Amino acid sequence: MSKVKDWLNKNMIILFLVVLCIGFGISNEAFRSSRNLFNLTSQMAINALLSAGLTYVIILGGIDISVGSVAALAGVISCIVGLKFPNMNTLGGIVIIIASAIVVGGLCGLFNGVIITQFNVVPMITTLATMTMARGLTYIVTGGTAVFGLPAVFSFLGAGRLIKNETSPNGIIPVVTLFTIAVIFIMHVLLSKTVFGRHVYASGSNASVAHLSGINVKKITLISHVLCGIMAALGGVLVASKLQNGQPAACEGYEMYAIASTVLGGTSLTGGSGSVARAMFGVAIIAVINNGMNLLHISSYWQKVVIGTIILLAVILDMSQKKKKA
Repeated sequence: MSKVKDWLNKNMIILFLVVLCIGFGISNEAFRSSRNLFNLTSQMAINALLSAGLTYVIILGGIDISVGSVAALAGVISCIVGLKFPNMNTLGGIVIIIASAIVVGGLCGLFNGVIITQFNVVPMITTLATMTMARGLTYIVTGGTAVFGLPAVFSFLGAGRLIKNETSPNGIIPVVTLFTIAVIFIMHVLLSKTVFGRHVYASGSNASVAHLSGINVKKITLISHVLCGIMAALGGVLVASKLQNGQPAACEGYEMYAIASTVLGGTSLTGGSGSVARAMFGVAIIAVINNGMNLLHISSYWQKVVIGTIILLAVILDMSQKKKKA
């Protein structure tokens, strides 16, 4: 019985996701359709990228509430860059767009990391300041208006689909889904299979012991925040690509969903434990709840109440498990 109990505790999030899918599938036939399931993977993409980056930071015992604003800033910058290359081809255009976003996100993450490691400012305060500044810069560079007139290739990454046929002339598999899977796989391998990943866990478990063991905790923290910024920026590019324009108000509140997904996936807010792979189960739960409730025509206001309740329960569960281990 103890083994069963341990298995249930470790896989509760997976069981909850299965129950949700069965429940929504029974209550609404449209939920089970292949079209909706592919749309669901597309809807998960942005939150998946943000959550993957946040996993590193939260394992370190930190937090980053600036990811939504950084995503918006990177999104509009990539749109402005896209306007400079109206005749670019698909591959070259995507490379330029992604590269510009990575630079913006990396710089924002670097700023957070430097302030936290060199000036010992609390991560919450640091990222709160970055959130405000990034959002302000987004409105400054756009003049408060959306960036329009982008080349058609810009929409390929966020709205394009592959494998077209007679029944699905626009394509079946979203490009954004394949792109996200590739990036998430890289982030998962980096955290779970490399020396850097082991150092992240060690630094999050006990920074003092990690430092005495020869780990450069400040460097690990700095790199983790840069990665978090880059993931946020890639999410912002996908949003802009889906909309085919850069909105200065884009991604508002996305940090709440990303933090919720990461915590739901088992990443402890006190640091030291978590994984990118399990965070994706949290992402899936948030996406399934939103999608299922939309299909059932439940008010978006109630959806926020449900998500908020789940966040609270996840944190309570995390804290209770920490107490049991202590």
